Amino acid sequence: MRRKYTKEDYEFLRKLGHRIRELREQTDLSQAALEIDSKMSKNQIGRIERGEISTSVANLNLMAKALQVDIQSFFDFEE
Repeated sequence: MRRKYTKEDYEFLRKLGHRIRELREQTDLSQAALEIDSKMSKNQIGRIERGEISTSVANLNLMAKALQVDIQSFFDFEE
C-alpha cells in the first residue's frame, strides 16, 4: 500500500528539491549535464528539484557524486 504524504512531507520535498537545484546551479551544471553524470533521467531530476516526487537515498547519492558535494549538503536548508 502506498503511503499518503502530508503537507509537511510535501514541504520537505520542495525544500530538498530547491536545495538540490541551488547546488546544481552553483556548480554551473544543467539538468542535461547532471543527467549524464548521475545516470538519472532529466525528467526525474526536474521532478525531484520541483519537489514533485520522493527519491531513493541511492539516487541522492548519485546526484551528490555528480555534483561533487556531500549528500549531507542536500539537507542544509532551514526547516
